[in-house]
Amino acid sequence: MGKPNRGELVQGTLDMLILKTLARAPMHGWGIAQSIQQTSEEVLRVEEGSLYPALHRLELDGLIDAEWGHRKTSAARSITA
Repeated sequence: MGKPNRGELVQGTLDMLILKTLARAPMHGWGIAQSIQQTSEEVLRVEEGSLYPALHRLELDGLIDAEWGHRKTSAARSITA
C-alpha cells in the first residue's frame, strides 16, 4: 500500500468535515469546500467529484437538509446540518 498523497482524506473523514462545517452555519457546496480548505490552512482540498456525492449521501441518510433559494442572479442551494 502506498503513502497517501498530501491532502488525501481517509475514507469517512469527508462526511465528518462536512457535518462539522455545517454545524457552524448553513452554506452551499462551494462554501463548504472553501471553508474546509481555509480551516485546514490549505492542506485539504475537497473536489466537486467527492463533495457532491458526499452531500447527496448525507442528505439521503437524513443528516443534512438542502433547500433552494433564489438570488437575483441565480438559484442557490443552502445546506444545513
